[in-house]
Amino acid sequence: MDSTKKNYTSAFIIVTVLFFLWGFITVLVDSLIPRLKDVFELSYFQAGLVQFAFFAAYFFFSVPAGWLLSKIGYQKGVVLGLSIMAIGCLLFWPAAGERMFGVFLLGYFTLAAGITVLQVAANPYVAVLGSEDGASSRLNLSQAFNSLGTAIAPLIGASYLLSDTIMSSDAISAMTQQNQDAYFVNEAAAVQTPFLVLASCIGIIALLFMFIRLPKILQESPRHGYIKLLSDKYVLMGVLGIFLYVGAEVAIGSYLANYFMEMNMASIILNNETMSGIASSFLNTDLANVDAKAVVGTFVVFYWSGAMVGRFIGSYLTRVIKPGFVLAIFASIAILLLLISMSTTGLVAMWSILAVGLFNSIMFPTIFTLTLDGQGDFKPQISGLLCMAIVGGALVPPLFGLLTDSLGFKMAFILVIICYAYILFFGYIKQKNNKTFQAI
Repeated sequence: MDSTKKNYTSAFIIVTVLFFLWGFITVLVDSLIPRLKDVFELSYFQAGLVQFAFFAAYFFFSVPAGWLLSKIGYQKGVVLGLSIMAIGCLLFWPAAGERMFGVFLLGYFTLAAGITVLQVAANPYVAVLGSEDGASSRLNLSQAFNSLGTAIAPLIGASYLLSDTIMSSDAISAMTQQNQDAYFVNEAAAVQTPFLVLASCIGIIALLFMFIRLPKILQESPRHGYIKLLSDKYVLMGVLGIFLYVGAEVAIGSYLANYFMEMNMASIILNNETMSGIASSFLNTDLANVDAKAVVGTFVVFYWSGAMVGRFIGSYLTRVIKPGFVLAIFASIAILLLLISMSTTGLVAMWSILAVGLFNSIMFPTIFTLTLDGQGDFKPQISGLLCMAIVGGALVPPLFGLLTDSLGFKMAFILVIICYAYILFFGYIKQKNNKTFQAI
């Protein structure tokens, strides 16, 4: 018994590292978008294609990943997923060196394919690593470390990906050939180095997973047609809820730096002693030597770290209050904060949109668990459908970018409000109805 408990503890720690890793990488993608927009002179819609390439992999690989893991087992699946992630990171080397936007998109797609293999099985795997009573606690703890990764990533992105000024194509054309070559080398290195380090770290973790012993808990489960599963309205509503939540969260996170730049927040921050002090401490340098995008980019950390703090709070609230009710309340507050940001400017508009991250915190795990509640042996298949719905992160941000190009940020936020309004509705319906899927 003690040996099994120790084995479970080790496995839990190792798998929690994976939660941190994919949270970190997912948000590092967001940090790269303002830089790519300047380097390739993209519209907001084109910049949103970065997220499309990343999250589209969830749509294409979630169901196949579930089938693959049932064949080769969790441990080999983790090694395969990590290997694919490392390949995706390595693709950033030629993409940055040759300035090929298409290869960047391929790199993101490959990276996300590897993450998908991990994501489909990780949540149920953590849930069964120990007693059933402690499943919720373990899963919330792992997801808190996922949020820690998302909180740290903006600081790394601001320091290494956004800290220098990107020159326009006209300015580059006016340079000598020698200076152009030197500029392009520096630009490539700014992107290549962080992702080369990531590839090395992922490779080391993959090697560790080849030799450690994990409990074998994946067993053959009953199978049912995915169309039949989706015929239950509560499953379908949960899948749509995950789709809209991930889309809304990523749309906000991806464009925060650009939103702040449009509101001229850099100068407001620099002229405010408290705000400039925060930015300076995060970047650990004199702000006079830092590009404006890095100054505003540092505050994106509050959006993602809010999710981490809120997850700890939410894990308690969902134990003492109906999870559906908590979900509806959090969605309502997120809508209110968006309305405040839309109708104001300056620091009020900035902090109100950043505070949305705090109320995003419980949405993914709560929608996920409410959808799986009472589903019995069909949980693995429904988990695959829920993970496939993460494709919302691929479709909503480009649409948000398109609306921003034509209407501006303030009006584009209406799309995000619609997403949260549906989540509010889902939470209200689920807290009143506990009907579960009845498979034949």
